[in-house]
Amino acid sequence: MRDFHSIIEALKLHIAGKKNIRILDKDVAFALGISQANFATIKRRNSTPYESILQFCQREKLCCSEIFFE
Repeated sequence: MRDFHSIIEALKLHIAGKKNIRILDKDVAFALGISQANFATIKRRNSTPYESILQFCQREKLCCSEIFFE
């Protein structure tokens, strides 16, 4: 299973899609439906917001194993 930072990188890759754009933490927070401040706290504590990520995967019709596992 991936660690928090690897999961966030996988989310950034999915959000960017095939575009060559830089995805910031605020973009990930928006995609997960949480505030930037809350995301910063989660990141500082190194705790993974599983419920938000699973809801994102459901909305995007994405297999969650692509995000959580290598």
